[in-house]
Amino acid sequence: MFFVLNKQKIYTYLLSVLTVIILLFIGSSTIKNEESIETSANTNKLLPIYSVQTEKKDIALTINCAWNDTDIDQILQTLKANNVKATFFVVGDWVEKYPEAVKKINESGNEIGSHSDTHAHVNQLSYEKNVEEIKQSSEKIKKITGKEVTLYRPPYGEYNNTVIRAANENGYIPIQWSLDTLDYTGLNGNEMWNRIKDKLSSGDIILMHNGTEHTAESLDTIIKNIKEKGFNLVTISDLIYKENYHIDVNGKQIQN
Repeated sequence: MFFVLNKQKIYTYLLSVLTVIILLFIGSSTIKNEESIETSANTNKLLPIYSVQTEKKDIALTINCAWNDTDIDQILQTLKANNVKATFFVVGDWVEKYPEAVKKINESGNEIGSHSDTHAHVNQLSYEKNVEEIKQSSEKIKKITGKEVTLYRPPYGEYNNTVIRAANENGYIPIQWSLDTLDYTGLNGNEMWNRIKDKLSSGDIILMHNGTEHTAESLDTIIKNIKEKGFNLVTISDLIYKENYHIDVNGKQIQN
């Protein structure tokens, strides 16, 4: 079989090949640029601590305080009966309303961190306002406890680079959580436990709240169930590393 190629056909063929090569090059460049942007975004995003990489079977129990103080006595009694210390993240406004509750938390040996001053949507605030939210609440806590505050949990679980920088650059460690009991939605103890029981792992940080419908009455069972799985419940300060660490893209704190 013979192929007869004239000049016009050769030009057409070469033009088609050149067009395909150009399209492939453009597509490849676009993909590389998108990958570069995504990597850059991930690298530049600042994160709080969601959990900790540790060989110890330690888990931190944290309790946010922003509403009332009616169940604080029961929560503290349950913690004491189970020989457990928790970290309470308290709002500055809450401290002003319930100074005796703050005093009881401190005197019982539990840890206290800032949960902002007014429970604002901090992503909408400037750097200066974020610093103000942290420092004002910390000063209110220190006035009652006499202790410096080093931990900060932004309200609503919100944060951006401004929020995290405001904490880090002023001597506070931002703390998130890896397990949410959703106690504030009205779940009972069994429902809370079913949410977290198969997810528990060393270095987890559990989120709970005071002032909810069932948290105080369910706390004893939840603590005992966690212990039965072989875990120790500790404060945030006993769980995290204070220096020589990095935080991976999932918010896990890892010692260098």
